[in-house]
Amino acid sequence: MRLKQLGLVALLIAWAAPASRAEYIVLRSGQRLAVTGYQIIGDKYHLQMKGGTVDVPVEQVAAIEPEEIFTPAPHVEVSQEPFGDLIRAAAKRYSVDADLITSVMAAESNFDPKAISRRNARGLMQLLPTTAKRLGVKNIFDPQENIDAGAHYLSDLLVLYKNDLALTLAAYNAGPERVERYGQRVPPFAETISYIQRVKQTYSQRKSGNSTEKTKLLGTPIPAPAQTVPSTAKF
Repeated sequence: MRLKQLGLVALLIAWAAPASRAEYIVLRSGQRLAVTGYQIIGDKYHLQMKGGTVDVPVEQVAAIEPEEIFTPAPHVEVSQEPFGDLIRAAAKRYSVDADLITSVMAAESNFDPKAISRRNARGLMQLLPTTAKRLGVKNIFDPQENIDAGAHYLSDLLVLYKNDLALTLAAYNAGPERVERYGQRVPPFAETISYIQRVKQTYSQRKSGNSTEKTKLLGTPIPAPAQTVPSTAKF
């Protein structure tokens, strides 16, 4: 009896202790949920998330992965940042704000030209090999080619979504097909919503001295997703 009580106390301590880093619960549907803690209760995972909890059947969980965490980039001028010349050249070539390119790069790779994600996105702008090939990239890890292609892709998305920054970033993160699947709206994926908010926050800080351009591109805030698991969502 005492052993059971000690075990229960240990479990409660482990549950209450702050997580050293967040993790993703990957569902078989493809949905990925960012969690700060979890435990198995019967045939369900009890997930602790920002803003609440959710229960998910064990059979729906495909994997548990560590969250990729990048340190926010400091607020400095583009000319003083890594790859500033390449960013400005690509910005001019594709008529994309250099600060937007920098904000996306900070969220995507934290300026690491050799970064590779779990989905095989690569380089500074985290291009998928298929996207890079379509945009004519020969060396995906070459900073100039990667930045040029990333800016090109951002330009195409800005045109497609008529300068709606939220939809542009959603498509950059989750893919245009998923934006279309959800009726030309931001897909209800916690990771995508978090990504949009992070990029917009960095971009807003960089454009704080230019209220006109900031208002034009930043748009309205993205609402947080409800703490439910969409059964049809795929990511």
